[in-house]
Amino acid sequence: MTHPVVLFDWDGTLVDNWPIIHEALAAARDSFGLPPWTFAETLRHVSRSGRESFPKIFGADWRQANDMFYRIFEARHLETLTLRPGAEACLDRLAAAGLPLAVVSNKNGIYLRREAARLGWTDRFEALVGAGDAAHDKPDAAPVRLALSGQAGCWLVGDSDTDIHTARNAGLRSAIVPYANGLEPELDADARCDSLAAIPDLVLLSHRIT
Repeated sequence: MTHPVVLFDWDGTLVDNWPIIHEALAAARDSFGLPPWTFAETLRHVSRSGRESFPKIFGADWRQANDMFYRIFEARHLETLTLRPGAEACLDRLAAAGLPLAVVSNKNGIYLRREAARLGWTDRFEALVGAGDAAHDKPDAAPVRLALSGQAGCWLVGDSDTDIHTARNAGLRSAIVPYANGLEPELDADARCDSLAAIPDLVLLSHRIT
């Protein structure tokens, strides 16, 4: 029996690299003479991809800000990368039940795959799709279609309204695990879990897999 693919967001869901994202964005904003954002404001404004959010933040010269951001981010993102609580156990249990897994992220696909390799996680996933890999980024359904490659999907697990929008656009169910110290999504997901530990039961029971 072929089971449907379970898709995960990356930052704030399986891993935490928001502190270096916040630091790099703060430097870019400062170089443009823009006031600093709080950590919560960073989370609110950059859940979408850089090619979508940076023009809104920085205007016509957004590519300069993008270059500065990535100079800082690239230098440290692997050393600052940490796992979200319960991430490994969650993936292990789903994989043991025979469920294929994939990642759909708004992190640049190059850095997404470098981070997965750093964790030794590349082979855990059938696809690691990041920003720039598809014609459009989340919340468009294009990266989900690319990750699924014709397979059926079931749940998209994330932490933001962008993930809920993406699931709706792709015809998937959404499960939200809120990011610690982050913002609660304004949209209603199909399920809300307090931790990643609850995700396997949710997925397995919804498909009557034991």
